[in-house]
Amino acid sequence: MAAGSVSQTGEEKGVSRVQSDVNRKLKYISLAVLVVQNASLILSIRYVRTLPGDRFFTTSAVVMAEVLKVITCLLIILLQKRCNVKQTTLFLVDSLVFQYKDTLKLAVPSLIYTLQNNLQYIAISNLPAATFQVTYQLKILTTALFSVLMLRKSLSRVQWVSLLLLFAGVAVVQVQQEGKKEASVSDGTNQNYTVGLVAVVISCLSSGFAGVYFEKILKGSSASVWMRNVQLGVFGIALGMLGLWWNDGDAIAERGFFFGYTGMVWCVIFNQAFGGLLVAVVVKYADNILKGFATSFSIIVSTVTSIYLFGFHVDLLFTAGAGLVIGAVYMYSLPKAAPSSSSPSSASSSSPSSSSPPSSASSALNGGVEMEAFLPKDKARGVESPPLAVSITD
Repeated sequence: MAAGSVSQTGEEKGVSRVQSDVNRKLKYISLAVLVVQNASLILSIRYVRTLPGDRFFTTSAVVMAEVLKVITCLLIILLQKRCNVKQTTLFLVDSLVFQYKDTLKLAVPSLIYTLQNNLQYIAISNLPAATFQVTYQLKILTTALFSVLMLRKSLSRVQWVSLLLLFAGVAVVQVQQEGKKEASVSDGTNQNYTVGLVAVVISCLSSGFAGVYFEKILKGSSASVWMRNVQLGVFGIALGMLGLWWNDGDAIAERGFFFGYTGMVWCVIFNQAFGGLLVAVVVKYADNILKGFATSFSIIVSTVTSIYLFGFHVDLLFTAGAGLVIGAVYMYSLPKAAPSSSSPSSASSSSPSSSSPPSSASSALNGGVEMEAFLPKDKARGVESPPLAVSITD
């Protein structure tokens, strides 16, 4: 019996060691995916918006991203129902129609995310990619403030200091860009720095509010992340079509919905639609520190790439500001030290969720995406622990 027990213990240790190695590899894979997704979306949008020739309608791109996201989530739900079309249809009708009060709760965040997605296109079209990437980290500040005000969450001293550093870093970058504003918009692409700055600031405010509001209304809900994104997407498509008709209705009627679409434009739309879903999955294997590191590293990648693709000039002031932002993002992601007398769960509740680009989501991860448990709530978190909101549009 003793020999058998020792052998079993050895096997368990071996399995545990293998599982630990797998989890470590998945963490680093998640880190790479997060960096690539964060940097590539912003750079690709900037690239397609600065190319000569016919420009696609950003309002149509926002709608197409929502359509693709909804289709993907519906396919996942169908697979979860073992490809039973009847059961899937009944489930969707019950969730969307019969539980209409629950569905209507998502109209507000969906409206904000749709606005945010359009604002991000405007901001990236008028700002250098590196400047947008740095300034867009203000969504961490807005999410934290809304979490304190609306959810009564507490932040550690380190997190408050990191928010101050974040604000200071963004301010330094804006001072640096203000001095170079005329040079940055004199390349004949009809860029407007002020319009871009206003768009990114409003986007950060909307990202913070929508993410916290989304978490607030979904506390205690057991709906899956995929169903929630279908509900968001339905409103997103409707509101996106309304914005398309209002802003570009006549032009689209004349030139067509897909006017100006190229292979690169489709890559941007696919990245926007599937990037958030992909991040939501890989974040399951990454901790908060790795997410912060990925965001910081993506700023560096965007800056370096912008130098070669767009002729972006990095000086000492921009480097100092970006360095403050990178350090602040990493500091904010550090785990909150819990008092010895408190339960371990109190530390995990200190980090507010953020919504990513478009996306809109997100987010914050756009940008900050918080993962809702894939398991049922009573198995994954316990009945008393509400799930965090998931924003795939940011």
